Amino acid sequence: MGEAACFRSGSVEDRIPTEFRYWDNMKDARMQKRRKQLRRLVGFDPVLPDELVRTFAHCYYDADPVAEAFVEDVYLARGQGAGRALVDRALESGVASIEDAPASLRALFAEVETPPQWLDWDKVELGARVWRRHGTHMFSFAGAVTLDAYQECSVVKPLAFTGAYTGESAQRRFLETAAFWIDVSEPGALRPGGQGRKTALRVRLMHVFVRKRLLRHPAWDLDAWGVPISQGDALITLMAGSVGALALKKLGYRTSREEIEALMHFWRYVGHLMGVQPRWYPPTYEDGVRLMFTALSKGAKKAGEDGVDLARSYVQSYAPREGDSPLVALRKRLEYHLELGYTKFFLSPHSFRAFGLPDPGIWKLHPFAQFPVVFALETVRRHVDVVDEWADVLARWRARQWLDTHLGPRRAEYKAVESFTR
Repeated sequence: MGEAACFRSGSVEDRIPTEFRYWDNMKDARMQKRRKQLRRLVGFDPVLPDELVRTFAHCYYDADPVAEAFVEDVYLARGQGAGRALVDRALESGVASIEDAPASLRALFAEVETPPQWLDWDKVELGARVWRRHGTHMFSFAGAVTLDAYQECSVVKPLAFTGAYTGESAQRRFLETAAFWIDVSEPGALRPGGQGRKTALRVRLMHVFVRKRLLRHPAWDLDAWGVPISQGDALITLMAGSVGALALKKLGYRTSREEIEALMHFWRYVGHLMGVQPRWYPPTYEDGVRLMFTALSKGAKKAGEDGVDLARSYVQSYAPREGDSPLVALRKRLEYHLELGYTKFFLSPHSFRAFGLPDPGIWKLHPFAQFPVVFALETVRRHVDVVDEWADVLARWRARQWLDTHLGPRRAEYKAVESFTR
């Protein structure tokens, strides 16, 4: 506990977590086989230079000092409610409207409102359009592939300690994540005053609040896992949402290299607004693929039953519950089987077996059945502008309808849990 308690989470340290096992894992013959298979698939060696792998590993000790200063000043001193209220006022009326605004709040908003030198708005808007084009398919993909990370303690322990993604809270938290995806990807959402920018900042502060409290947790292993919700794990999330979208080609989507790099730029800016400003960000599609290979190769896979519980909770969250009306129960039963099929389709076979997820049976075939239709629509969309516009409008409408159906009258709050389950 002592080291975690005194660790200044906003600092930058050149340390490597003991569970960052990349170099040991790469000596394994199976990993070298995967390297060769991926090289044949993508046409280049998917391995990063050692210097960049080390830079990535150091990111597990990097956090968000600008937002943490504000959380320390307000959230921890006055409570989460007071902190959220102050941020909401600043978002709606501007920091200048707040008399005696804390210096840490002014610094936070100055960072958010100052565009980074690398920002290209055309790429941001194209990346957002590509993201939302995938509609609810992207939700299912992102939900399924996240389970692969549930074998790693740095990802699992924050969720297990807070209880945020277990039991009945699993679907509510996933729906809040889907609401975040929708908010940040709407046209113009990340520009000054946009809803996506506001949502990104609220999620950022939620993460910082949780990080500060987890670092005080007696069971948090700083040497093994790095800081909670680190820049390292956050960078993997950004890459999974961009380079990872290549996996949706298996459903028939025809995403180009230019579009993948636009997705990378879009998520880089979303990450910037959320305080994810890593020491190194992949500048090209090739480096993005290499970083994902590094992420998939580095794991210690020590999360154990906590990871199993989280994975099963995610899948089970789609199933009907006691008290559901017959119509709602029917819809949920269908969604459960569909999502189980997507999980089998996108999740690595090793992870699917390790989590002991149920066999989807014939439902594992439904993603394959969608390929001809999606591919045909994608082909027409790429060549006919009016169809491209129609597809964008339809995808946005369907995503909102899906979210409204599942959230009902509730709205995403992006509020950290008040008490941990451990």
